[in-house]
Amino acid sequence: MKIAILGAGALGCAIGAALTEGGNEVWLLNRSAAHVDAMRRDGLLVDDATGSRRVTVRATTQAAEAGAADLIIVLVKSFHTDAAMRGALELIGPETVVLSLQNGLGHEDVLAGIVGRERVLAGKTYVGGVMRGAGHIESGVAGKATIVGELDGRVTARVAAIADTFNASGLATTVSDNILGTMWDKLLVNVATGALTGITGLTYGQFYEDAHLKATSLAAVAEAMAVAKAAGVALSVTDPERPWILAGEGLSPAFKTSMLQSLEKGSATEIDFINGAVVRWGERHGVPTPVNATLVACIKGVERAMTDRKE
Repeated sequence: MKIAILGAGALGCAIGAALTEGGNEVWLLNRSAAHVDAMRRDGLLVDDATGSRRVTVRATTQAAEAGAADLIIVLVKSFHTDAAMRGALELIGPETVVLSLQNGLGHEDVLAGIVGRERVLAGKTYVGGVMRGAGHIESGVAGKATIVGELDGRVTARVAAIADTFNASGLATTVSDNILGTMWDKLLVNVATGALTGITGLTYGQFYEDAHLKATSLAAVAEAMAVAKAAGVALSVTDPERPWILAGEGLSPAFKTSMLQSLEKGSATEIDFINGAVVRWGERHGVPTPVNATLVACIKGVERAMTDRKE
């Protein structure tokens, strides 16, 4: 399968390396010339539980160089979705499908407005990745689930083929007939750790040792679960502790969430699409979300301080 990964940062490269090693023609698209140049020159350096290795990959900053793909996996930051997809229309061919594996809620609607809803698939992944430098990532693939599905819940040949391709490449993947529930399941994991690690600056090893942070995490997840219930979303979990546990499974104590990584790089976060989505859905369905609202406010404050330091 010819696959283009739009937004090949740490997570995109982790998935892309696995799919490349599985025998697919994979193109890693990233705006960073330094990152792309390093991968083109030396291959992608992947650190994981088995050690370190270099994977020969196809990498580019230009969609036109990759050309039309069978599958586009969208992994850009949520707030870049519209601009990134509009700038990569050369990846679209007659049969191309577009799969969002981004954190949070709402990306599928953005993509559908650009490429047509009939092309768009949704999914979530628990694979982890940390950028160690240009052309160098830490990958957490082993034992981490990926779920894909049609927006209308049908189990089609095209989504089954994607799952087969992923599984053949070592990415444990299933097809969901309840993709909205799947998206909320993953949202709970992001709610559990993202904002709190971003505010505190803690790695997973530090975060999971702190009882106070665990209590706050479980309270935020419980709010989100109450919102999902009010919205009629069928979740796979009933205990707020399960997403908290799931977030850290298989990842090293040194692992940092994508939200913390963004703040450390001086970039904006996806808070509006994660805890912020819980707050918006809560307002829509009459469910109070004071913990999530507080976490949003704190991250916004960190972002403000970061911006002010640059000026």
